[in-house]
Amino acid sequence: MFERFAVTAALLLATPAIAQEEPPAEPAPETAPKTVDVVFETEMGDITMALEVERAPITAGNFLRYVDNHRFDGTVFYRAMRLDWGEQPNGLIQGGTQNDPDRIMAPIAHEPTTETGLTHDKAGALSMARLEPGTATGDFSIMVSPQPGLDADPDAEDEDFRLGYAVFGYVTDGMDVVRAIFDSPVDPEKGEGWMKGQMLAEPVKVISAHREEAE
Repeated sequence: MFERFAVTAALLLATPAIAQEEPPAEPAPETAPKTVDVVFETEMGDITMALEVERAPITAGNFLRYVDNHRFDGTVFYRAMRLDWGEQPNGLIQGGTQNDPDRIMAPIAHEPTTETGLTHDKAGALSMARLEPGTATGDFSIMVSPQPGLDADPDAEDEDFRLGYAVFGYVTDGMDVVRAIFDSPVDPEKGEGWMKGQMLAEPVKVISAHREEAE
């Protein structure tokens, strides 16, 4: 009886020491920021986009409202900005509502890349078109190549460059379609100011824009 008591007592006394020697629990793995997938069905093929609804909630949420309300259905990709410097192809395409009063909703607050952590650092980045910061509605661009110059630059004197453009997602499938739109012929006489010569001769129609159906 004494021996059994002694063994039990020894285990109880030893327990704290054993617990202290156990390695600390590993931290739970970080979950990826939430995104919502949407598909743009165009005359040239489908483009799938992942909208960053967690990291850019204002901008991605606004874009998703346009999708859910079918305001992109029947719109077009109308512009190909081609830059003749750097690695080719270099530039972006632009599409959207073109200030159609029957399609556009109220402008949204600007979300600079310095706040969201999203950047124009790769092909397929989605970025809101705008005039002044805080005027974006339903027009957007897709990068054909990295465009870091569109990111916010806190050291810039000009507010436009200081706040940059708002990235709200990335193309995950269909960059071949984006490139085909980019390579479409432009009309040298269409467009105004510095956009002259960047407008597609035959804009590419968006048949439907919708959330991607879960498999």
